[in-house]
Amino acid sequence: MLEQEAVREIIETGKQLHLAGLAVAKSGNLSVRVSEKHILITSSGSSLGRLTEKDVIKVDLSADSPMPDIKPSSELPLHSLIYRNFPSKVILHCHPPLINGYFAVVKALKAMSFETKFYLGDIPVIDQDTPTVTVPGPVIAALKSSNLVVLRNHGVIAIADKFVDALDVTEALEEAVKSAALARLFDKNILDGLDTALRDDLKKSQVSYAMFSREHIEAIVDLVNKDSFIGDKGRELDLTVSLAVRMDGCEQAYRFNFEKGKIIKLDFDAQAPFVISAPADVWEQVFLGRLDCFVAVTQGKMKLSGQLGQLSKWYVPFTRLFALFKEVKIRTCAKEV
Repeated sequence: MLEQEAVREIIETGKQLHLAGLAVAKSGNLSVRVSEKHILITSSGSSLGRLTEKDVIKVDLSADSPMPDIKPSSELPLHSLIYRNFPSKVILHCHPPLINGYFAVVKALKAMSFETKFYLGDIPVIDQDTPTVTVPGPVIAALKSSNLVVLRNHGVIAIADKFVDALDVTEALEEAVKSAALARLFDKNILDGLDTALRDDLKKSQVSYAMFSREHIEAIVDLVNKDSFIGDKGRELDLTVSLAVRMDGCEQAYRFNFEKGKIIKLDFDAQAPFVISAPADVWEQVFLGRLDCFVAVTQGKMKLSGQLGQLSKWYVPFTRLFALFKEVKIRTCAKEV
């Protein structure tokens, strides 16, 4: 991205955050990657709603050296670490009032609509007890499962390739929190039991498998075919389709052939109208139950060949399918940041 264009986008995004009530006074910060080694970031003490070109600073990530006499945001170390760990091109950090208030008293988002489940999924929430993020490791780990992370009592961090996408998920979370708050007015117990995850009466397997091994996938197929919810919904919605999954860098693919909610055959290729693929670390987050496949596709963490709109007509049974992924224990390879 050209630097002058990037500066304009930072200024415009700051204005949009301010107009949406997501950034007030001198809170929040924005940055964009302009080359392999350089980013632009808002200056310390700047107001996102009134940014000028002088408030945007170029920083060399290899040296963390800003332009003379102008201090970058105090969150520069966090931004730098995110860029070193992810290919994302922009970072948005702000302090939305409803999000902050909600997660100060509630541990997890209670989704009130299918749109919230579909686009946001389970939002990671990281405890934060300092004005600036001084322990970035948990934030980096959380961003592996979601492009949007809540810092309790502080704000949110969103990463994306474009500011519009980072702004969209932030606004979507603020709206989801507003919906939950309004529901609370109608039923004071709504936050205690609404949108509880589907209960599984199957015991979790104590056997662990190498991720994406044939034994691993066959164990998933066995669970799916024993699950009454998928069976019932599959018959109701005529879940008859082939869906393949593939791990990047691995020649082996697996094709689930569904017929009215049952996997009648497991093939070992990707010859399907819908193919979901991702790197090993993303699949690991899925199999650990930290990332929903639908959300991962919309956030760009997973790739889908085929139309998401066509697949989403089976959203309910497939959501259950992805939830069952975590019931089969895998041998993880995750490394600490």
